Amino acid sequence: MLVSADAEWRAVRRMYPDVLGQDSPFGEWFLTWIDLANETQIPVVFFQGGWGKISAAASAQYVIDFWEPYLIVNLGTCGGFAGEIAQGKIILVEKAIVYDILEQMGDPAAHLETYTTRIDLSWLGGATPHPVVRATVVSGDRDLVPAEIPHLKSRFAARAGDWESASIAWVAQQNKRRCLILRGVSDLVDESGSPAYRDEDYFEQSAGILMQRLVSMLPDWISLAM
Repeated sequence: MLVSADAEWRAVRRMYPDVLGQDSPFGEWFLTWIDLANETQIPVVFFQGGWGKISAAASAQYVIDFWEPYLIVNLGTCGGFAGEIAQGKIILVEKAIVYDILEQMGDPAAHLETYTTRIDLSWLGGATPHPVVRATVVSGDRDLVPAEIPHLKSRFAARAGDWESASIAWVAQQNKRRCLILRGVSDLVDESGSPAYRDEDYFEQSAGILMQRLVSMLPDWISLAM
């Protein structure tokens, strides 16, 4: 279970206060057991991958090399495009795009396509154990800029943005690993920006609520992968 932003990790850690953590080059990680619906338990590693595309890609590859997981799950938050999705909704990411590539020598569309990942979710069998919004998410090493959102909607048909999903999805695909990305909409960005931009506590509180919901859903999603 890859968790990126510091606030997201703090929220997860509050749910497992007594589990011993260990250090990695990227942050903390711990091993715990999750009860599935059929009364079996499976070991799950929660791994703090760090924020941004670089840490997300590097930590995803680290996790794959070290544990060879059957399923990589990224739980986190995202900023929703106002008018396209409601705050608090859970997005099941179907396509993730690195949108902040600025190519001025070759074909910009080809370079964007290189880091566009269509996540194979066929193993879900078309079913989802919890209500989600299937959507495209754009990832960049920047908070969403209000003036750019109309372009992101028209160019990519995206409904939300974050910093890490595209990197994690791309690395998982390169390694032929199943990948599940669930992102809760922590705030909405419109022409005036986002409440989270003006109040860091706003994001911290929203992330805490969403991460608790996402972790509570994990047994049902994992059961579909087994």
